[in-house]
Amino acid sequence: MIRRRQFITLLGGAAAAWPLAARAQQAALPVIGYLRVASRTQLPQIEAAFREGLGSMGFREGINVATDYRFASYDYDRLPTLAADLVRSGVAVLHAGDTPAAVAAKAATTNIPIIFRIGGDPVQLGLVKSPNQPGGNITGVTFLATVTSAIRLQMLHEAVPGAAIVGLLVNPSDPRSMLPSRHWWSGGCKRLSSKEIRFSLTGDSSWPSWRHVMGCLRSMRRASSLMPAG
Repeated sequence: MIRRRQFITLLGGAAAAWPLAARAQQAALPVIGYLRVASRTQLPQIEAAFREGLGSMGFREGINVATDYRFASYDYDRLPTLAADLVRSGVAVLHAGDTPAAVAAKAATTNIPIIFRIGGDPVQLGLVKSPNQPGGNITGVTFLATVTSAIRLQMLHEAVPGAAIVGLLVNPSDPRSMLPSRHWWSGGCKRLSSKEIRFSLTGDSSWPSWRHVMGCLRSMRRASSLMPAG
């Protein structure tokens, strides 16, 4: 949704507009606000790809641009505060590295340009008006994982045609989870005679452990054995 040339122009313009005296003293560089709901130690390759992308467009951290990194460590309640802090600090651009961060960034400012990287539908999430004309101060990229949810459910059913009950683990604190679930049940399950059991992974200061996930799956299995198929 955002073009490479537009991004270069955006940051380049911020750099050019910076006071000459300040730039001469190397005291003030245009700052990118980087916001993610995850912890910094999880999926470090995303941050590395971000830096690589900046480098491919001629931007070097500490040389002609600075980055203020903020991570919520899966504490969703912290995101609005982190986004507001970045806005108050006067960043030139906000980069939202996931859906919760994008939602928080959009709520925090209508003036600072926001660039998101998400897997959901930005229109359904209320981030943009349309993919071609996002409007406002926000744009970005999405790989539309939610749109393919029903297709993936159908593929699962074809792989295990005898399955009568399909369960979906969701985190109600994460808007990424709720939209895919609607696609799953409204799209895929209409074609299947399936019953649904929902278990929620409650937001915490860290990503739910595999022990927690396996406990949910065992509970789901016990519940499914008590339900008639069809």
